[in-house]
Amino acid sequence: MRKTCLEMVHKLAQKDERIFFIGSDLGIGTLDEFKKEIPERFFMEGVSEANIIGMAAGMALEGKIPYVNTIATFITRRCFEQLVLDLCLQNVNVRLIGNGGGLVYAPLGPTHLAIEDIAILRSLPNMTILVPADANEMRKMMPETVNHPGPIYIRIAKGGDAIVTDERPFEIGKVFPMKEGKEALIVTTGVILGKALKAADILKKEGIETAVLHCPTIKPLDSETILEYAKNTKVIVTAEEHSIIGGLGSAVAEILLEANFDSKKRFKRIGIPDCFADQYGSQESLMNYYGLKEEKIVTTIKSLHAAS
Repeated sequence: MRKTCLEMVHKLAQKDERIFFIGSDLGIGTLDEFKKEIPERFFMEGVSEANIIGMAAGMALEGKIPYVNTIATFITRRCFEQLVLDLCLQNVNVRLIGNGGGLVYAPLGPTHLAIEDIAILRSLPNMTILVPADANEMRKMMPETVNHPGPIYIRIAKGGDAIVTDERPFEIGKVFPMKEGKEALIVTTGVILGKALKAADILKKEGIETAVLHCPTIKPLDSETILEYAKNTKVIVTAEEHSIIGGLGSAVAEILLEANFDSKKRFKRIGIPDCFADQYGSQESLMNYYGLKEEKIVTTIKSLHAAS
């Protein structure tokens, strides 16, 4: 997914002279072809992320479209004031590419786990948040980021993730129905989509028809589609590779609560608990540790369904 994202930045820059790339202390060889072909629009800065955000904001105020790439925790935690004042307050067209969203950097521990990045950025006016599920969706999504107004955060997964999306056109701000079902609803985002689809298949075999909604845009969130599906079911579960506080689950909970449905709904958020990681390992091992797997989605929906 990361490779596809950066390749798309290069491809888009070949067609649009407004596009610049700014990297922060990235690995040797990153976008070498871009650097060789368009050196005047390629910048590889050191470990000075806050300064880079200001640099990108200045470019954007002059009509450029900078794509800034570094580790997700650095681009959200370390640069928060610059994101607020330089990007969001000015509503400039800077695209933030955050490597390692979620539990990707599990070998490096809690300092590098971007498990609250969505919550941080959801709180900022004018910020758009994109969380694609795979390289296929990334390829369709990137052209849509060029002329979209205001700052954008693009959350990047590990790479090499299974392709689970289809070929329908991408549109920022839209939720995509992936499976139909009236007895339960899973609302998910990013790479957890694959686990949600597997869970829905298991539940179908057990007699629980389950719809799956994929939200590659977390902000602005397509509340209309979510409510359209939620009104017809009694059981709703969100699943995400993010803290249960402030992410997709919180956003959906807000929508559901304010909908004031006449019928009773059973709702549960599945995500990372409100804690710092006390384990090291792989992304998959930490997902299993925190219950971010299809089995957890299945047992949660069955429990809520039985109680409804």
